[in-house]
Amino acid sequence: MRHLRVITPVCLAAAAIAVALSQLSCEKKSDGLSRVVVIGMDGLDPRLCERLMDQGALPHLAALRDKGGYKPLGTTTPPQSPVAWASFITGANPGVHGIFDFIHRDPSKQYAPYYAAAETVDGEGGWAVGEHEIPITLWPFQHTPTQTLLRRHGTPFWDYLDEAGVPTWFYDIPANYPPSPSKHGHLCCLSGMGVPDLLGSYGTYQLFSEDTYVEKRDEGGLRKPLIFKDDRAGGVLTGPKNTSLVKPVDTHVGFDIYRHPTEQTARIEVQGKTIVLKAGEWSDWCKVSFTMKMPSFLPSVHVSGICRFYLQEVRPNFRLYVTPLNIDPSDPGDQRITEPAAFVGKLSDALGLFYTTGFQEDHKALSAGTFVDEEYREQADYVLSERLELLDYAIENYDDGLLFFYFSSTDLQAHMFWWDGDEPHPTRSRQSAAKCHGTIEALYKRMDDIVGDVLERFGDDATILVMSDHGFCNFRRQFSLNAWLRNNGYIHPPECESLLLDRTNPVDWSRTQAYGLGINGLYLNLKGRERDGSVDPAQRDRVLDELTEKLLAVRDPVSGEPVVARVDRADRIYSGPSASVAPDLIVGYHRGYRASWATALGDMSEEEMTDNDSAWSADHCVAAELVPGVIFSNRPVLRASPSLIDLAPTILQEFGVEPPETMVGGSLFETEAVTTRD
Repeated sequence: MRHLRVITPVCLAAAAIAVALSQLSCEKKSDGLSRVVVIGMDGLDPRLCERLMDQGALPHLAALRDKGGYKPLGTTTPPQSPVAWASFITGANPGVHGIFDFIHRDPSKQYAPYYAAAETVDGEGGWAVGEHEIPITLWPFQHTPTQTLLRRHGTPFWDYLDEAGVPTWFYDIPANYPPSPSKHGHLCCLSGMGVPDLLGSYGTYQLFSEDTYVEKRDEGGLRKPLIFKDDRAGGVLTGPKNTSLVKPVDTHVGFDIYRHPTEQTARIEVQGKTIVLKAGEWSDWCKVSFTMKMPSFLPSVHVSGICRFYLQEVRPNFRLYVTPLNIDPSDPGDQRITEPAAFVGKLSDALGLFYTTGFQEDHKALSAGTFVDEEYREQADYVLSERLELLDYAIENYDDGLLFFYFSSTDLQAHMFWWDGDEPHPTRSRQSAAKCHGTIEALYKRMDDIVGDVLERFGDDATILVMSDHGFCNFRRQFSLNAWLRNNGYIHPPECESLLLDRTNPVDWSRTQAYGLGINGLYLNLKGRERDGSVDPAQRDRVLDELTEKLLAVRDPVSGEPVVARVDRADRIYSGPSASVAPDLIVGYHRGYRASWATALGDMSEEEMTDNDSAWSADHCVAAELVPGVIFSNRPVLRASPSLIDLAPTILQEFGVEPPETMVGGSLFETEAVTTRD
């Protein structure tokens, strides 16, 4: 999958001017408007909430339920976070906003996967830095920089509030990077899920250790060797690529490590800063400046990032973990993560340095074995602590209008620690699985305390909504959709081992009828659409019906259980201008099953069904009706079967703004008979 390339040095000066000129007009307090506070808790599950409420463990949420302010909340098909949050933002189905999965594809390049919510467009021109330092373009501003574009279509509901003069604040909103602009100046927004790190990835940590002998990339990280001499070693942080060059190159920052000869401590020297850590200790945020090499007649360009160091072990094997390089909120350069651009600087002035990447809990480090459970738990708890400081700031700087605040903890900790029921965990002992799930129960209690604090602060002076985009379930077995397609004659040749074109046994696209890409998507290799399409459009319906019937008949060879709960045709469930680029089929799995890790990127494994052997042991990318989210409110929820697409019209109506025709949902506080529109 292509990584984002976000560093465009030739634009830094222009970006600085834009930041200086941007006005935080959304800070202006309105007069006499309503107050609506929305707390988004990603992945908060109704089953677990109901069980804990019945046990008396979630008193504040239970109090809302007892007043009629609770119901399960219908999610999207498929129930994936970027899809669901895009529907929350637009009040519309994926056929309108165009996000159908975490992964999307370019059919003209025979799937070429990329992150669905944002896409990087390569720049043109650039400087040739070498012996003669001859610029490719005679004037630097002729260079077209590499840029990342928001691929979520449709109109966000806050545009209607902005037009109506309603001030709105969004903190860590997913599926909105780069942040959409405000036309009327009443929006302040900090982007969340989708914001890359400085390397242009979605979280690449760096691990320096003595037992690494050759630098290599693993799942989500760079592993680099350390060689000590007299208890001193040198390390090099890999920084962002300089994309203003004809041949983009990585930047680097060196640092020195001094290991204490007898104690479990070490000193790190980086760019004039000294960090002393004990084994098992984290540093504070540290600024690191990367220099972009430019021709000698141009001034040096510097890009600032931030990271934290974690000294895992001093002896016998020295291990130093470095977080992904986050965009520096105090000096973001041309990397716009807030609307207006200067808003992030205001946040940093008040709060100091903080995580800016969209995925802040480093689940990849746990999946790769770089972290053990307790280390991941500690790092994730730090993320939550930062988020609570941001919440305090958000509330203290809020008067009226709309306040939205997002928590990722209930999702990214659940992916790693969730395990309910009596079935055996594929990688943990029963005792370990129960202990890990206890972490999730404790987290839910902590979130209940947060809700209690919000309720106490606002009382009845605001409409308060607590919502999630989907629920959760165990992820015990993985299904290789492409291996199944190959074994059933839809991918050729039969001995094919991979869909990736740069590997052995490549696909014969002239005889391949369908392929899986993303967690829930299945595409036909359709003539006139895919680059090497083989399926005649006249045969499309027949092939889709045949695939649907066969997928619903798939059984787990170990247990005999059905694997697929439902298969939806995109042309029957989506409508809107983006529906034509959707996967042809959306595969909804039963609880306990999910598409394999290989399937997500369009690859395949040898076997169709295998145990999920990853630390990522829970998921929600199943049939939508099996993992609804939740809606809690301090007002009775009257809508009989509320859904995510009801949130946007509910919020608009609270401020007296008529929802547009693209929003087919209705207010949570009215029955369907009242709110349904033609």
